[in-house]
This record gives sequence, structure tokens and C-alpha cells, in this order.
Amino acid sequence: MKNIHIGLGIVLLLAVLMSGCSGKEKPNDFDWKVGALSAVDQSGNAFATGSMAGKVWLADFIFTSCTTVCPPMTYNMTQIQDMLKAKGIQDVEIVSFSVDPHVDTPEKLTQYIGKYKADTSSWRLVTGYDQKTIEQFSRESFKTLVLKTEDSDQVTHGTSFFLIDQTGTVLTKYDGLEPDHDKIAADVQALLD
Repeated sequence: MKNIHIGLGIVLLLAVLMSGCSGKEKPNDFDWKVGALSAVDQSGNAFATGSMAGKVWLADFIFTSCTTVCPPMTYNMTQIQDMLKAKGIQDVEIVSFSVDPHVDTPEKLTQYIGKYKADTSSWRLVTGYDQKTIEQFSRESFKTLVLKTEDSDQVTHGTSFFLIDQTGTVLTKYDGLEPDHDKIAADVQALLD
């Protein structure tokens, strides 16, 4: 009986030690499934959220005529993209959903992202749906507000960056205006390990 207790103690100790060696824990703040959305990207190519299956990606919500939060958010996302590449983290994509799809044509999205030093081979800016669709999609999939009022050319929207795993699940979010680069890199790496 004593040997069984010693054996169980050793097994428990090994389990604790091994869990400490398995690397960073995957983020799990949320368990939100990204719904289906069909769109076109800045190159005019078809895009669907379902095509992101099996990929780790970061998402945000922006629009090209934004005069407040979108320029710093987009700049911050380019900095994150550069930092991930510098750390050798290649297998992550970025999707920026336009919250002003009637204004944001693929051409306007191309002009917008052209102002930044972004690698558009792994960054898709998407549009091609209607206003009601993006408002519902953002609310249901990302629990974030998108609201365009009739008398303004500006759109109210959240400023978070979202991390989505290979199953299309939103796991966590970050402040898009003051992102923690190291945390984002660690979280992305944990999903890729």
C-alpha cells in the first residue's frame, strides 16, 4: 500500500513538473465563434471567414475615412506584424474588417494600407458587404460595437485587436491603441506551438 502512495506521489509530481515545461499557456479569455462572412479584399479577391480555418489570425475593425482611432490602430498593427516577423513568427495573418463598406472599395483600402509599411501578403482588408451585415457580424462574432449614424461620415466602432485560433474561435483581445506587443507575440506563439 505504501508503494502505491509513493508511486501516485511520483506521478503527480511528474505531472506538475511537465506542465511547467510545456510552454506558454494558450489564451482563453473568450470562446466566441467567428460567424460566416463573405467579402472581397483590397485586391478584389474573394474572402470568407471560413477560409481562415486552420490559421492563427489577428483581426480589427477600421475604415479608410476615419479621422481618429484607425490611423494609430493600423500603425500599431504594422508594428505588431514587424515584431512577429522579427521573432520568426511567420504563420499569422491579419484581417481588417471595414466598418464603412459602402465607402471602402477595394481601391480605397489599397490606398489606405499603402500609407503604411505593411506586408499585404498576409494582411487582408475586407469589404463588399452591407452596413447592417458588418454591424451584426461585429456584435455577434466579436462582441464589439459598429454603428454608422445617418448624419456623419464617421463610424463608431471598437478599438480592440482580436486573436483568433485555428478553429475560428476568438480567444482574447488587446487594446489596439496601446497594444502589449510582448503579450501578443507570446499568445500567438502559444497557439502555433
